[in-house]
Amino acid sequence: MIWAVALAFWMVLAAGTYLTLSRDLLRCLIGLALLGNGVNLLLFSGGRLGSTVPPILEAGATTLGAAANPLPQALVLTAIVISFALLCFSLVLAVRLIKLAGSNDVTLLRAAEPPSTEAIKPAMEETT
Repeated sequence: MIWAVALAFWMVLAAGTYLTLSRDLLRCLIGLALLGNGVNLLLFSGGRLGSTVPPILEAGATTLGAAANPLPQALVLTAIVISFALLCFSLVLAVRLIKLAGSNDVTLLRAAEPPSTEAIKPAMEETT
């Protein structure tokens, strides 16, 4: 079971990295969501996957023994809800940006910014 989860983790991480490095804005957002889900899978696998014993302590016991750890499960559940809300908000902003700019290419969106007048922000280099 742990090998299947480890394989799924690396596949999700590889797909997320591949999509994040894309020039398409929507693919970048989906890639970031996949990277977040990969981290959630890693956290979830830290809570003993094979155990089916509920995390209930016997009277007088101080350790869980062979039971699953409930803390990673609670953290992952919270992270899933937050990341889904953030993904929905990011997709709405990205669709609006694509409509305003007329393109979903990340490089063209960067070129659409006004020229920098501040010394802190470097000017964009001209690429041909």
